[in-house]
Amino acid sequence: MLRLYRKYCVYLVAITIVSCNNNEEKKPINNYDIKHLTYNVINIYPHDENAFTEGLEWKDGFLYEGTGDTEYEGNSKLAKVDVKTGKDIQKILLPKQYFGEGITILNNKIYQLTYREHKCFVYDATTFKLLKEFTYEGEGWGMTNDGQHIIMGNGSNNIYFRDPETFAIVKTVSVSNNYGPLGNLNELEYVKGFIYANVWTTYKIVQIDINTGKVVAEANLEDILVKYAPQDISRKVDVMNGIAYDSTSNHFFITGKYWSNVFEIQLN
Repeated sequence: MLRLYRKYCVYLVAITIVSCNNNEEKKPINNYDIKHLTYNVINIYPHDENAFTEGLEWKDGFLYEGTGDTEYEGNSKLAKVDVKTGKDIQKILLPKQYFGEGITILNNKIYQLTYREHKCFVYDATTFKLLKEFTYEGEGWGMTNDGQHIIMGNGSNNIYFRDPETFAIVKTVSVSNNYGPLGNLNELEYVKGFIYANVWTTYKIVQIDINTGKVVAEANLEDILVKYAPQDISRKVDVMNGIAYDSTSNHFFITGKYWSNVFEIQLN
């Protein structure tokens, strides 16, 4: 059963279950403080409403976006995006049999995962020419890098550090919070020794210590559409997904699947 099927057919049930579980009196099994981050919206930019966002990256003043295709009609893409207009200024489409997932840029190469096709495509970051392909076991979800390793998630609570030249796993970090293992880690972004991750079906971004795997902070953005993009609520857009970091401004760019906006935010 595909993840896209779960999203569209049991999404409300999943939310109900999560809501009920969150209302239960749970007893933490790990006793440490998790900081609660607030956010400020700095700018709001247009976003392609047809983009099923799976990966987002910021480099040299442009956004790079990887998308999936719920119908497998050849609409999964890799695109370089003008953030001010939301328009693709360069893109390639994946073959129909591939569902595009997370992306990251390292050493002038763009890496793009696929969902259940076990392929990672590697492109020249300037020309988008396909350079090589890697295969891997399991699903592909989010991806980022720490300057040395490709960092990949598969929807579980594990994050895998891979050699960018061979794609071999060199380290595995298991993520947990006060209540135990934290799964459904989706889009990933590495920033200064931490990984920021979307948690699928929620509006949360968690900050993960890459050395311990512990969630040390989290931000809840559940009100961002109500405040700044109510039209997306009526459109019944999909979940929040997509985190890109601009090291110059120390701002994040966040969006979601089929969202009409990209939000430039500051986490406090």
